[in-house]
Amino acid sequence: MTKYEYMQLAIELAKKGTGHTSPNPLVGCVIVKNGRIMTDGYHERYGGYHAERNALNKCEEDLTGADLYVTLEPCCHHGQTPPCTDIILERGIGRVFIGAMDPNPKVAGKGVQILREHGVQVETGIMEKECLELNEVFMQYITTGIPYVAMKYAMTMDGKIATYTGDSKWVTGEVARHHVHELRKRYSAIMVGIGTVLVDDPMLNCRIEEGVDPVRIICDSRLRIPLESRIVQTAKNISTIVAYAVGDAEKEKALKETGVELIQINEKGRVDFVKLLKELGRKKIDSVLIEGGGTFHGTVLKSGMVNRIFCYMAPKLIGGKEARSPVEGDGFSYMREALEITDTEIIKLGEDICFTGCVQKEADGCLPES
Repeated sequence: MTKYEYMQLAIELAKKGTGHTSPNPLVGCVIVKNGRIMTDGYHERYGGYHAERNALNKCEEDLTGADLYVTLEPCCHHGQTPPCTDIILERGIGRVFIGAMDPNPKVAGKGVQILREHGVQVETGIMEKECLELNEVFMQYITTGIPYVAMKYAMTMDGKIATYTGDSKWVTGEVARHHVHELRKRYSAIMVGIGTVLVDDPMLNCRIEEGVDPVRIICDSRLRIPLESRIVQTAKNISTIVAYAVGDAEKEKALKETGVELIQINEKGRVDFVKLLKELGRKKIDSVLIEGGGTFHGTVLKSGMVNRIFCYMAPKLIGGKEARSPVEGDGFSYMREALEITDTEIIKLGEDICFTGCVQKEADGCLPES
């Protein structure tokens, strides 16, 4: 096998930690000696051992001179676990192949430096693009402290998310809906506007095997969320945050008693989305999946904080000038102002497709009063 094939194995291992490592990165490790894979491992959960230490602890054989493939630069500082560079040196690893460098200021090249100073051969940049994509959330959060923001919506081929009556179940098929729940497992939090709660009364949980429920965040400027809503009624079981601008003390008290956490950010009667993201970052929420309606999406996109779009498209046509669109609001006046989506990918999901890519950014901040 080539070094690229070993690194691909490490990438697949890393993905097993999805939903469990936040705000730490996804990391996989494969160790090879004389052409034989001796052991492997991945970062399984936040607070647990890193991939390198998990792999090395599993193997009691002599690994002197072995090759170690890891998707992210080994750590060299004491955090919740000991430095991975220490155990790599202790076990006599001869060569280390690294996918991507760690932008964490506590590491940022120091891991590579320590290994080289102790005689270990180090090669970096093996499948670097794939390893960076694996940890696009971590790469942003560790350097900015601001959560990575993805936006998801499902629409018909004529760009509608619901009929003129408001019926939206279901735009896409089961395969696409399963993929959405994989996103809910991947991202730390899910966010909607109060309009979605009032119309759909959703649960916003993750309903797949071995799924992880994201933190539920409701943007509700005037604190209109019903106490009898399913989100409020399950707040003691699933972490729930309501961000608001203005509200009365009695409603605040009632929500807190149900287990809802309140964040007040009042910017002229509205929630400031950028300030909210910074507050979520301080709470170690490293990523947010936006699943709102057209008005909410339009405002959030204009904030300039959305990083990625997941557009699910079903081979259906429903028409109707009153039917809702995935991105509404005032929009842009000229085509040259339109947000561009780059690094695009098309994923086939049964009869549906998912079009995803990165968003070039603008800048505004406040969410609508709805």
